[in-house]
Amino acid sequence: MPEFMLRKTMIFNEEIHHENGPVSSQPRQRAAIIAIVNNPFAGTYAEDLQIAMDDLKPLGLMMTDKLIESMGGVDGIDGYGKAAVAGENGELEHTALWHVPGGYSMRERLGEAKAIVPSAMKVGGTGCRIDVPLGHINAAYVRSHFDAMEVGVPDGPRANEILFALAMTKGPRIHNRMGGLTMDEVKGEDGLR
Repeated sequence: MPEFMLRKTMIFNEEIHHENGPVSSQPRQRAAIIAIVNNPFAGTYAEDLQIAMDDLKPLGLMMTDKLIESMGGVDGIDGYGKAAVAGENGELEHTALWHVPGGYSMRERLGEAKAIVPSAMKVGGTGCRIDVPLGHINAAYVRSHFDAMEVGVPDGPRANEILFALAMTKGPRIHNRMGGLTMDEVKGEDGLR
């Protein structure tokens, strides 16, 4: 059984009040959490990686719970995304281990989330940053929620580590005005509209 020993977590929180326009009566909240864990597959080739997804489920749930708590609770969370960075001795497929434990943990805790969880993955050196793509939790076509939140830490991921990230939002982009499906038009049936 592979072991993903946790070295550290970090939470990023921000409130956005305006984007060069008038101050919004309701700031947009974006938050992300990262976890740095050792990569048991670093420097090797393992044919069967999928078995390790189950080992990461507790980490996904713990990160989701901490992130929701940092945002003041689940009420109002309407956007999400996930990302991962494998350190230099890892491979891109090691980051794909995060698809199920990261995405399904957020969907489980958020209840009726229907849309696919946007995802970004890469291999990078220590201090590398990644943009966590964001989208609406119930309808992928809600343009007001297309966004990204950059995360990273100066001391990770090290060569034999993986950085896992989750992000959530409350509210659309401030001053969004690019049309498309609006939040009040969301049917929430198929994850698209």
